[in-house]
Amino acid sequence: MTSRYAALSREELATLVPELLLIGQLIDRSGMAWCISSFGREEMLQIAIEEWAAASPLYTRRMQKALKYEGVDIFTLFKGLQLDIGAPPQFMDFRYIVHDRWHGEFYLDHCGALLDVEPMGEDYVRGMCHDIEDPTFDATALATNRRAQVRPIHRPPRIPSDRHPHCRWTVIIDESYPEVPFIPEMDIVAATHAHACELAPIDPNDEGMSDYSGDLLADVDFGAFSHSALVRIADEVCLQMHLLVKAFTIAVEKRAAGDAALARSIRTKQLIGIAGVAAARIHKALKLSSDARGALRVLELHPLLNPAAYVSADVDPEFVHVRRSPAHEDGAWISLISPVADVPVQAIVAAVDPHLRAELSGTETDWTVRVIKTDTPAKKLSEVEVCEFSHGASWVFEERKSLPLTVV
Repeated sequence: MTSRYAALSREELATLVPELLLIGQLIDRSGMAWCISSFGREEMLQIAIEEWAAASPLYTRRMQKALKYEGVDIFTLFKGLQLDIGAPPQFMDFRYIVHDRWHGEFYLDHCGALLDVEPMGEDYVRGMCHDIEDPTFDATALATNRRAQVRPIHRPPRIPSDRHPHCRWTVIIDESYPEVPFIPEMDIVAATHAHACELAPIDPNDEGMSDYSGDLLADVDFGAFSHSALVRIADEVCLQMHLLVKAFTIAVEKRAAGDAALARSIRTKQLIGIAGVAAARIHKALKLSSDARGALRVLELHPLLNPAAYVSADVDPEFVHVRRSPAHEDGAWISLISPVADVPVQAIVAAVDPHLRAELSGTETDWTVRVIKTDTPAKKLSEVEVCEFSHGASWVFEERKSLPLTVV
């Protein structure tokens, strides 16, 4: 099935891909507030650990295979981080140092996630930078080498309060190290249609880089990739989000202890928040129109409906028709939307222009959305405001030169 991103130009795709990576990172900014209010801070931390640990090794391997940089060394591991929704470029500004194939370091020149939680107090900083990072960095490394260890040199809470870089870590791969333990929830996430989703192969003859098998770069220049490669990367990044949300769902449902309405409510609030923030960023980044057609175009390009091989929908300039798809069977985001549960779609169209409204008609798994303009602007949804608490909602990417990293 043709990707919905294939109609974008190479330049538009190079703009969109870092946006999608950032949107993926903001999913937690949208979801975790509702986990705190329902289960408390300690359980929220465990949810975060379980969701990233169960999803990131799976989607990291998918990207390795797609861009032909599979391996067991530091170079492979660092490339994976550069294309991971957990480490979006610039907002989570990872800087890498390679000593040799088995020894390296990274530090964060800017950690948007830290700046988001520092105002909330030291307990939240320790929760993210200690409790969550220790197991999830190891889980991410598991995709490359189960004998990799990611360990802090220093990390927040920052002493002094303006300490820079924000944190610094060593990465060592050593055969004498014990293997990172397997994560049981990974099996459940791995059994999804999202994980098995087959995407079109990258055309090796398309102009530009068709893979990332060459040198590790300090900053990935998305503009250097071919159109075909960028389409594949965009679709893979959307699958990263779906796999993360599946792992989030497993963790939330475990704590909801049979209360299906509570679990669905938390998942829907997460979706509403990220739906609105993602729509605003996509609309602005691609300079799309602010009318009904522009809103439908944003919906077409939104992670909610992508990749096309996973979420079935017919797109027309006047409407979008969603059909039952593998995403519904997985209980993905799209399964939370219907004509009687349309708030996430309202968040998307209102991000384009608050005077726009979505009209949904049909059944639970087969519905059509049209967009109309009204005289009264919609009030911003509280779920969107929660997600906008993150600096990532208003983040501005900068131009950077892409330099190869060599062994020091």
